[in-house]
Amino acid sequence: AGNPDVVFGDVALSKNQVREIHGVQQSPGAGGWPTVRYFNKETGYGGQAYQQKTSKAMCDELGPKEEYMSAFVEEFATMCDVNKTDKGCSEQQVKFIEKWSGKGGSELKSQMDRLQGMVDKDGASMKPEALKWVKQRLKLIQQLS
Repeated sequence: AGNPDVVFGDVALSKNQVREIHGVQQSPGAGGWPTVRYFNKETGYGGQAYQQKTSKAMCDELGPKEEYMSAFVEEFATMCDVNKTDKGCSEQQVKFIEKWSGKGGSELKSQMDRLQGMVDKDGASMKPEALKWVKQRLKLIQQLS
């Protein structure tokens, strides 16, 4: 959706029987349709499956009437664009952008290093919401830099 950190792909199992990638079972269809997997540095080429949050059908949970898909994407990248804050940005993110948008390069770099340090050092012990906010701020600072 216009974010360079997020890419969606589609595999038609009727044409491409992808069952395993780099030794990791992909388990297409397990847990319902669609099968959603994400890939990043932590998961490696094999990726990891989306963990369902409700008892709804996967297509309903991740559908347009729910916020789960957006929340899932926000775990790894921000949907907020610092140049278009009227769409995809929370009130909290807008306030953060307003605070940091006038800062110089050295201040932004310092803040980026601080936030990255928090993720690297404290990420495992942080509450999920706190870690999510740190990662969102990091992505916003990267956009401002």
